[in-house]
Amino acid sequence: MRPVIGRLPVVLLLAALVAGACAHALAGPPHEPGRFRAPDLVELVGLDPTIKLDVRYATSHNFVGRPVYSEARAFLQRPAAEALVRAHRALREKGYGLIVFDGYRPWSVTKLFWDLTPRAKRAFVADPRKGSKHNRGCAVDLSLYDLATGREVEMPSAYDEMTPRAYPDYAGGTAEQRARRDALRAAMEREGFTVEPNEWWHFNYRDWRQYPILDLPFSSVH
Repeated sequence: MRPVIGRLPVVLLLAALVAGACAHALAGPPHEPGRFRAPDLVELVGLDPTIKLDVRYATSHNFVGRPVYSEARAFLQRPAAEALVRAHRALREKGYGLIVFDGYRPWSVTKLFWDLTPRAKRAFVADPRKGSKHNRGCAVDLSLYDLATGREVEMPSAYDEMTPRAYPDYAGGTAEQRARRDALRAAMEREGFTVEPNEWWHFNYRDWRQYPILDLPFSSVH
């Protein structure tokens, strides 16, 4: 049976929320010294409407089991967004396009994920005390879709699956699944992204250190 994204039981979610809130009573994003580039978040489908969106966090189809975004939109800082578009177009010759699950993520959502995730699974979420590359608009979660059918392809694991099957070097699954995963990674790496060590779908743009941690709602991004 193909693995399915696990959903945390309601009781466990509430317990984790209480414990996390006590341990991380943060009033807002961490303060970082230094000078940063001015944010320039760009909506991905505005650069290329053939990029597909499946923003799971605007639905209940995600690991917390409820919406955490009010809008199904995806943004990146402009250089990262333009690099992603180049990767998307390069994949056409292999018969694929990009389907994006998440891009820029407000810091408050990162804190929520941390608070709701059991300690044993926190390697798969960012510590809000440090912030996330998603918070900087320089990380993207994505997969491939088949140009011929328009359907998302199968990979060795589901998106947001918190198991070793999610590792980019996982040797299981089918040869076809691993080949598609590796094709995605190669296309993204050519454009300056690096894959997260335990998530084949998560890619970080090379200039992420040059941008500040943000907590802007999607409605304020123009």
